[in-house]
Amino acid sequence: MTIQEKLKLLPEKPGVYLMKDKSGKIIYVGKAAILKNRVRQYFQNKENQLPKVKVMLSYVEDFEYIVTDTELEALMLECNLIKKYKPKYNVLLKDDKNYPYIKVTVNEEYPRIMFTRRIEPDGAKYFGPYSSAFAVRETIKLVRKMFPIRTCNRNIENDMGKARECLYYHIGLCAAPCTNKIEKEEYRKLVDQAVLFLEGKRDWLVEKLKEDMQKAAEELRFEEAAKIRDQIFAIEKTSEKQKITSVGEDEQDIISMARSADISCIQVFFVREGKLSGREHYYMKNTEGMERREIISSFIKQFYEGAPYIPKEIITDVESEEKELLSDWLSQKRGSKVFITIPVRGKKKELVDMVYQNALEALKNDISVREEISKDQAVLELSNLIGLDYAKRIEAYDISNTKGQENVGSMVVFVDGKPKRSQYRKFNIKYVEGQDDYQSMREVIERRFLHGLEEKEKMEEGELEENKAKFAEMPDLILVDGGIGHVNVALEVLKNLGLSIPVYGIVKDSRHRTRGLVSSQGEIDIPMTTRAFRLIAQIQEEAHRFAVTFHREKQSKRFTSELLNIPNIGNKRAKALYDAFKTIEEIKRVSVEDLKKVEGMNEKAARAVYEYFRKNI
Repeated sequence: MTIQEKLKLLPEKPGVYLMKDKSGKIIYVGKAAILKNRVRQYFQNKENQLPKVKVMLSYVEDFEYIVTDTELEALMLECNLIKKYKPKYNVLLKDDKNYPYIKVTVNEEYPRIMFTRRIEPDGAKYFGPYSSAFAVRETIKLVRKMFPIRTCNRNIENDMGKARECLYYHIGLCAAPCTNKIEKEEYRKLVDQAVLFLEGKRDWLVEKLKEDMQKAAEELRFEEAAKIRDQIFAIEKTSEKQKITSVGEDEQDIISMARSADISCIQVFFVREGKLSGREHYYMKNTEGMERREIISSFIKQFYEGAPYIPKEIITDVESEEKELLSDWLSQKRGSKVFITIPVRGKKKELVDMVYQNALEALKNDISVREEISKDQAVLELSNLIGLDYAKRIEAYDISNTKGQENVGSMVVFVDGKPKRSQYRKFNIKYVEGQDDYQSMREVIERRFLHGLEEKEKMEEGELEENKAKFAEMPDLILVDGGIGHVNVALEVLKNLGLSIPVYGIVKDSRHRTRGLVSSQGEIDIPMTTRAFRLIAQIQEEAHRFAVTFHREKQSKRFTSELLNIPNIGNKRAKALYDAFKTIEEIKRVSVEDLKKVEGMNEKAARAVYEYFRKNI
């Protein structure tokens, strides 16, 4: 069925639509109050669309839709699908799955406080997300100074009374429940106090602690009263730093945004009990050409979809068409009414303006974001040079051997101009004898893409889950370390497999430095001062490094394996000999005196090596 035929069948009901490219990959997810009207708009007025939408539509080969009973259900489903598929053309919360949280395991008998990047339905309490691991660890350290909660994985029930106090007990960061230094009820009280502190209920906590201190003093438990006094002092000292006071006593998140190039910085201030209890900034990708209200709405959906806590009020500085819908969704998640407020004057307006200024400063000062923008621009420059819209995924290949021995190939992957090391792959050359770089490259390319096609077929048949596939994702661009011969070999393999992916060779000058690119249409000279050139040079260097490292590992294993057959030679001496001579051929040529100079070698070991290779020549 064609797209035009499917458009006629769209229902006048709310739901979610999924745009797909020619490979069946989901590249955009959207929701609609009326599917028929919303989806048709994309295909009826293509010329009037935003540039980003036009680019997306040029890749759309099919679409699907899921009907829901209400628009609220559609919004919830949209959130889940965006989180699941991370579509290329949706506005995305950058690396949201990697944001760190503080976890307090209140579901355990003796709870722990810890760092985590995963929220699980395990009954524990989660606080965050935080923008950096450093922020989480510093907060945990601060909490433990006031409320000495354990962080270890020790089984308290089994170890009770058997274990000795660890260092954390002696420096005041753990109450040592494993040694019976604290009663279970008292320990749970510490945990409850830490949770209140993390929830921002510090005024209430201080009042409660003052009551406990007074009671302990009256009952002549002066040591305990002194400990509580120190806790109160620490909490009040921390709270003094929170200078900003909001309106009222309710919980509020204040959100604003600053943008630059294709990245937007969202700043969030967390106000609890009228005081600023924390702030974090996050980044949204794929925001070029998008309206401010769309970006803020996308952030709210993705941020609160998995957030462990939702405040009573969200204050922001942009009106959204989805305001009421978002409010209903958040209210349902919280279990009570959540208000989304857009102030135009007064204290709340001053606060949201201040949050905007902080977002602007974060964007200016964040080096990693500037580097990311630079990488995006480098990919755009490179894509323009070779006639692509955007080479999001680039794969580069290199071959390494020593005079035809230990032939290996490497595949490195760059996504958005950054190395994706988890997707690097190594290849032992199985079918090529001697030094033949062209045939070695043919074997590597053929094996890689055959694997990819087989995996895609298994995924379509339901035999393989997407997250288990290692080769199914296809590149937008292939780079090979070599000239036109290597390019032609790769193109021939792809043609035989029915694939159409641009291939370019990275050519070098007389000094073996990156010079430019070559394809079947000829060579492209790229000025050394451009971002595109620096990206190509980085990719070439990384592919070469990865191939050479793998080759050396393989060579070292063969070398070491051979040496371990010699009397008086163990792993240490084998490694030292490899570091000194690198190849078996070289070690065969040296004298006993040369062998004795190697660290760890004596006369007996040196002569054993010398005689072993003379016997085996």
